[in-house]
Amino acid sequence: MFLGVISDTHDNLSAIEKAVEEFNKRNVALVLHAGDFVSPFTANIFSKLKCKLIGVFGNVDGEKEHLKERFNAIGAEIVGDFAEVEFHGVKIALIHGVHEAIVKSLAKSGEYALVVRGHTHRAKVEKIGEAIVVNPGEACGYLTGNKTIAVIKIPELVAEMISL
Repeated sequence: MFLGVISDTHDNLSAIEKAVEEFNKRNVALVLHAGDFVSPFTANIFSKLKCKLIGVFGNVDGEKEHLKERFNAIGAEIVGDFAEVEFHGVKIALIHGVHEAIVKSLAKSGEYALVVRGHTHRAKVEKIGEAIVVNPGEACGYLTGNKTIAVIKIPELVAEMISL
């Protein structure tokens, strides 16, 4: 079973299209978005996903209620600033990750096997406590020049970073 992970799309429509194509090609069963969608119109492209999308808000997502409405209309769910997701027996914390101390506390809590975060725009996989922490990097490519997403094999928790 595969889980798709994306963050920091920042309205880069061509990158979102490539990410959706990649997730569909790899038959991911669920996509988690760790925030910074930015504009509600991005839902139009995410609607092409062949699986459900669950997301959280990032620090630059301004139109929160409109984002929720647009994504709910396509069968996706933006749940707020934090989400707890159970996926094929794996308990996942989903957060944008503005505050490093909170990310580390979630990982060290023993409550989650996987913590998915974004915000830094840098792709990284690390083990903190017993949890695997995955940051898929930035799908937009604006800060680093690298457009990346991740696919995680569940329940093994093996993450693959994918360049778009």
